[in-house]
Amino acid sequence: MLKHGTYEHTYPLCWRCDTPLLNFARDTWFIKMSQFRDDLLKNNQKINWVPSHIRDGRFGNFLENVVDWALSRERYWGTPLPAWVCNSCGHVHFVGSIKELKEMAVRGLQKEDLHRPYIDEVVLKCPKCGSEMRRVPDLIDVWYDSGAAPFAQHHYPFENKDLFKSEFPVDFISEAVDQTRGWFYSLHAISTVLFGTNAYNNVVVLGLILDEKGQKMSKSKNNVVDPWEFFNNYGADSLRWYLITSSAPWEPMRFFPKMVEEVMKSFINTLWNAYAFFVTYANIDKFNPIEFSMPYQKRPFIDRWILSALQSLIKEVREYMDSYQLHKAGRAIEYFINELLSNWYIRRSRRRFWIEETTDEKISAYLTLYEVLVTVIKLLAPFTPFVTEAIYQNLVRSIDKNAPLSVHLTYYPVAKEELIDKSLEQAMEYVLRITEAGRVARFNSKIKARQPLNELIVACQEDVKNTVEPYLDIIKEELNVKRITFVNDFQGKLQFVAKINQKTLGPKYRKLFPKIKKQLEQMDPYELYNILQKGDWPLKVDDTDVLISRSDVLFEKVPPEGFAYGESKGNIQVLLDTKITPELFYEGLAREVVRRIQQMRKDMNLMYDENIDVYYDGSNEILKAIDMHRDYIKSETLTINLKRGITDKSKTKEWKIGKEKLLIQINRLK
Repeated sequence: MLKHGTYEHTYPLCWRCDTPLLNFARDTWFIKMSQFRDDLLKNNQKINWVPSHIRDGRFGNFLENVVDWALSRERYWGTPLPAWVCNSCGHVHFVGSIKELKEMAVRGLQKEDLHRPYIDEVVLKCPKCGSEMRRVPDLIDVWYDSGAAPFAQHHYPFENKDLFKSEFPVDFISEAVDQTRGWFYSLHAISTVLFGTNAYNNVVVLGLILDEKGQKMSKSKNNVVDPWEFFNNYGADSLRWYLITSSAPWEPMRFFPKMVEEVMKSFINTLWNAYAFFVTYANIDKFNPIEFSMPYQKRPFIDRWILSALQSLIKEVREYMDSYQLHKAGRAIEYFINELLSNWYIRRSRRRFWIEETTDEKISAYLTLYEVLVTVIKLLAPFTPFVTEAIYQNLVRSIDKNAPLSVHLTYYPVAKEELIDKSLEQAMEYVLRITEAGRVARFNSKIKARQPLNELIVACQEDVKNTVEPYLDIIKEELNVKRITFVNDFQGKLQFVAKINQKTLGPKYRKLFPKIKKQLEQMDPYELYNILQKGDWPLKVDDTDVLISRSDVLFEKVPPEGFAYGESKGNIQVLLDTKITPELFYEGLAREVVRRIQQMRKDMNLMYDENIDVYYDGSNEILKAIDMHRDYIKSETLTINLKRGITDKSKTKEWKIGKEKLLIQINRLK
C-alpha cells in the first residue's frame, strides 16, 4: 500500500428534506442534443441577452458543453412518453397525434384522456409484424412541456399554423438566472431541433431575490416574506416599485422590508400629493381642463420648462425601456416627480393657483400641471398599475367619457420634440445646482431657512453665470438671501485641506503608496481638487504610471470666518454670508411670525383664500419685528386687521421663537 487517507466530498441532499440522496443507474430515453451543438451555438448568437454576458458566458458555456437530454422520467403524474414497443419484434413507434393513435389502436382507447392510467390501456398493432404494442411506462421531463410552449399553446402543427408563424420566434421572455439550464435551454433546444432557429429574440435574465443577509429565501430557513403583508400595509404598487427600482433586474437583490414602506412614503405618496394638489384647487375653482387651451409659446417660462423636461423624460424612459433597463427608467421618473415636479415646479407655482381671478397665468398653471400629471401616469402605468389607474379615472375619465376606458388602454407617451428646449432645461439645472449648494451651506451654518441672509457667493464657470443670470430672483427667494455674487473660484478665500485616502490607494499600489502620498501632499490642495474634479488623473511615481481618482483624496473645505460652505455636482461651490444684521434679524422674526399664523390657519381648517383678523402680543423684539414688517405679514397670511392686544384667550396660542415669546389670536371673518 502506497497511501491511505480519507477524502471529503459534497454529498447530494434532497432539496426539500435535506436527507442524503442515493444515485441509481437507470435506463433512460435521450434526445441526442450533442449532435446539434453547433446549431445551438449559432442560434444563440441571434438572441439579445440582458445582461449581455450571459450569451457567451453562463448560457454559451453550457451550450459549448451540451450533453444529450435525458428525456424520460419514472413517475406517475405528467405527460406520458408517446412510445409504444412491440412485444414480438421490439419495434419502437412514437405516436405523433390523437388521429394517428386512433388509427393504430386495436383496443383500450375508451376516451381522449392521454394521461395515466388510461393511456397505458391503449394497445397498438405493430406496423412491422402485426403483433401488439404497449406504451413504455415513462413520462416526459416537465422541462420539455415548458419548452414546447411556443407551438403547444396554438395546437400547432394541427391548426393555427399562420398564427404560430406570425408569433414565432417570440419577441421577449424573462425568468430568473437559474433558468439558463431550465426553461431558457428547453425553449432553445426544442426550437433548434424542430425549426432550426431560436425560440425568442430578447431575454431578460432576472437575479434572485435574497433576504437581508444575502441568503436565498427558503421556508426551511424561515426567511421568506409574505407578500400579502406588504400588499395590505403599503399597496402592491409600493412593492412593485421597490423591486423594480432598487437594483438592476439581473443583479441579485437583498430584500429589506422597511424599504417598501419608505417607497410608499417617499414616492407613491409624493405622486398622490401632486395629484391631490391639482384636484383640490381645480375643485375649488371648478376648473375643467378640457374647456381651456393655451399655446405653449404663451406660457410662462416655468411651465415651458416643466413641459420640456417632461418630453426629455419621455425620450429617456423609452430609451431605457427599449434596452430593458427598467430600473433606470423608474429612477428617471422618480427623480422627475420628486425633485422637478413636486419639490420645484408645484412649490414654485403654488401662488399661481391662489389667484382669485381666472388669469392667463392661472390657466397656464392648471393646464400645465394637468398635462404633466396625465402624461406621467401613462409613463408609470406599467410600473404602478393600481395608483395610476385610480388617478386616471378621476383626472381623465371623469371629465372625458370618450377617453379610453383605462390608462392601460392608452398609447404609451411619445416625446413631442417641438416642446423640448434644452437651453431652458440647462438653465434650470444650473439654478437647481446652485440652490442645492446654497442649502448645503445653510445646513452647515445651522441657521434656519426663514432667517434672511445678506449674500451668497457662487464660484462657477462663466457660462454658468451667464445662463442663470435671468433667474437670480428665483435663487435669492429659494435661499432667502438679498444678493448673489459670482466669482471664478475660491482660491484665497477657501482653505482646502487634502487627506490622502489610504483605504483606496493603499491596496492598489501597496509599497508605492508612501511615495504617492508624499508627492500628493506636496501639491497645492486647491490645485489638486480642481484637477480631480475633471476626472481620474494620471501621475508618474518612480517611473510607474499611477491613476488617481476622486475617491483617493478626501478634501475638507474650511470657509473664512462668518461664512458657510456648500457644493453640488458640476463643481458648483458657494459661500454663504452668515452675519446677521439687526435688519435681517427682525425680518427673520417676521417670517417666523408668518409661519405660526399659517400653522394656526391650518389647524383651524381655514380655506386657502379665507381672510382673518389677527390679534397679537409678545416680547419687545417680536413686537418690533411685527411693526417693521406689518404689510408683509398681512399679505402672506390674508390678514385684514393686525392688532396688538389679546381679546379672547380661548382662541389664543402661545409660541416660543428662540428666546422670544409670541401670543396669537385668530378670528375668522364671516
